[in-house]
Amino acid sequence: MKKVESSTEQNWCSNGNGPLSPPYLFAPSQTPSLSPYQNLYSVISFIIFLCSPLLRSRAAKMAMNDILKTEDIKKALDAFKAADTFDHKKFFEMVGLKSKCADDVKKAFVALDRDNSGFIEEEELKFVLKGFATDGRDLTDKETKAFLKAADKDGDGKIGMDEFTALVLE
Repeated sequence: MKKVESSTEQNWCSNGNGPLSPPYLFAPSQTPSLSPYQNLYSVISFIIFLCSPLLRSRAAKMAMNDILKTEDIKKALDAFKAADTFDHKKFFEMVGLKSKCADDVKKAFVALDRDNSGFIEEEELKFVLKGFATDGRDLTDKETKAFLKAADKDGDGKIGMDEFTALVLE
């Protein structure tokens, strides 16, 4: 790896094998130490970085459909269409998640963890039904708080993967 200095910070540049930081996204005349291939690589890396939330969201929806049956998801969403009717135990049973192995439940957790933090925070929990299908409704504040209270065993205000798995499989 070759070290490349910039006026504002030190950056590490590889021979096309690692990410390049935004200071390298300029015309080749401004970065004479980079080959045209390295400059192209940096632009492509930056585009992928910008698109990654969209790709993760699409991958999450595909993951749910790989784990669960689409018709089961639709039936469960229809059953809890009205505000303040959501019951997490019944919902997980209806979608078929309760009968899945722990690994499948963890895949569902990853799909629901929109910000990839390793936790489902209260704000993400509000949109949990949309994680199963894009036409799912938002949970009400009352439903969100009840769901969080049921799952958050350590009291940190968010649901970890183990807490989610335990809640679904209980």
